[in-house]
Amino acid sequence: MTNAPQVQAMPDGEAELALVVRIPWEDVARLGQEAGRLAAQMQRPVTLDEAVSYRLRSTRPAATHAKPAGEQPQAAVSALPRISGTA
Repeated sequence: MTNAPQVQAMPDGEAELALVVRIPWEDVARLGQEAGRLAAQMQRPVTLDEAVSYRLRSTRPAATHAKPAGEQPQAAVSALPRISGTA
């Protein structure tokens, strides 16, 4: 049995969830390119973690307020945006 990932509340009102994912090296390279673009835009170094967070935030629909557990649809990992253009 695996332990459930811990969710940490952040001071800015968001939540942090640490995950380990396995992705192809091509996707790592694309994240590096994304980090480079963000670094140029922000005028500071950007980590791959930041690039992933930015990409997820920029592709998700507008946030909605939390609802009681019975009213929320179950989210699936397959619903997350793909970084790679390949299936």
